[in-house]
Amino acid sequence: MQSGTRLAAVDLGSNSFRLEIARLELGQLQRMEYHKETVRQGAGLDGDRCLSPDAMQRGWNCLARFAERLAGFAPNQVRAVATQTLREARNREEFLTVAQRILGFPIDVIAGREEARLIYQGVAHLLPQSDERRLVLDIGGRSTELIIGSGYAPRVMESYRLGSVAWSMRYFPDNLLSAKNFERAEIAAKAVLDDATATHGRRQWDKAYGCSGTVGAIADTLLLAGRVPERYLITREGLDWLRDKLIKAQHFEAIKLEGIKEERKAVIAGGLAVLRALFDLLDIETLQYAYGALRHGALYDMLDREQEQTDVRNAAVEALAAKFNVDAAQGARVSRAALMLFDQLAPSSLKKKQRQELERQIDWAARLHEIGSRISHADYHKHGAYILDHADVSGFAMHELHALSQLVLGHRGKLRKLEARFGDALFMRQLMALRLAVILCHARQDPETQQITAAPDAEPAHGFTLSVKNGWDERWPQSAHLLREEVVAWQKTPWGFRLRAGAR
Repeated sequence: MQSGTRLAAVDLGSNSFRLEIARLELGQLQRMEYHKETVRQGAGLDGDRCLSPDAMQRGWNCLARFAERLAGFAPNQVRAVATQTLREARNREEFLTVAQRILGFPIDVIAGREEARLIYQGVAHLLPQSDERRLVLDIGGRSTELIIGSGYAPRVMESYRLGSVAWSMRYFPDNLLSAKNFERAEIAAKAVLDDATATHGRRQWDKAYGCSGTVGAIADTLLLAGRVPERYLITREGLDWLRDKLIKAQHFEAIKLEGIKEERKAVIAGGLAVLRALFDLLDIETLQYAYGALRHGALYDMLDREQEQTDVRNAAVEALAAKFNVDAAQGARVSRAALMLFDQLAPSSLKKKQRQELERQIDWAARLHEIGSRISHADYHKHGAYILDHADVSGFAMHELHALSQLVLGHRGKLRKLEARFGDALFMRQLMALRLAVILCHARQDPETQQITAAPDAEPAHGFTLSVKNGWDERWPQSAHLLREEVVAWQKTPWGFRLRAGAR
């Protein structure tokens, strides 16, 4: 990207929605605008994990205001990410359909470990560079992320389902702040976080950092009260003092401490209980507040995605393939064939960025299409699709992994299982390219692609033709047999497929 380019990140958190707008200057991002609204969407999840109409409306109203600030931004200049509340919400598609129309940009619901990775990237880019081993923690509204890394490289990432909103609602009912409620909240937090002692314990890091709302509010409160020796520092003694102050206040609305804003009062007790539990479990003596956050990580991730060599998704796909002992040579072979075919099948009207992303999806699906074989050879495409739908893969949003899972699911077998996608013309072209590539590479050797051409049919509009030159079917009789079976498979869909032999 050129210097002067504007970038924007939207963070749909469980407690607050945030918008960060920055300008790229000589490889660094300089803040232009920052907007935050307390939406408290996480408090709108009912017992069936559905967002209430009021919670959805609060979110839509906020995104409408953000959309005004994003007027004129191109699609590759904005990244919107949603976290734990929308990971949990059973009716999230109802919210997202309207939210994306209002905002004018896609919204990526990201997995917990991906959230942790982006948080670390945001913190690391705004801290001085160092070789120290860093523990980074972020207590959000409904999830808490713990990361250990060095420099820009996160090493151990985890996300836990507890946070300031969830714990305040569950363990401080009727807005009552009592010693008994704090004790219950901290014990419950330790029960959830207990396994972090092995992965994120004191021997694993040199210095501890905390970021975002809960940690920032506590750090400000301790500083303004004169309870810490320096700015942006949190100590055990300071946490004990704050706990006692909240207990003396007895109710949320009675809290009168500089640093705890009105909108933070209802959730500070739950956040404090989680932080105290982390201090005990991870043996933290002092915690340094760090300015970076999820939204900053999303901004820097956009820069990384601009170049294939810096796109973390490529390395993540390689790691996943290696984990399931995939035949890398076959994956690369299928990828080359599929990309050649897609180049012939893709509409000429595709914009460069869109075409590149579609090609990356085909490449990743080709390299991962056999990951289910490690579980069982029978129906391995179904096992592979399940893995992709349920795995934490760095760099990918949940809908991106689902798109890959659908390609892997559909690369062989009957097509009826993908009936819901028949209306997606670009997906069907990707799928056709991948299925044909798998057939052509079935013998695990490079096919004679110079003897083959593929084309979308002009009439009818939904159809493809694969042409092979004279004598090809005689040299490759098994491939020709599989292609004839493929013709039959596509006849059961609205998308026709013809095989034309004898082309010159």
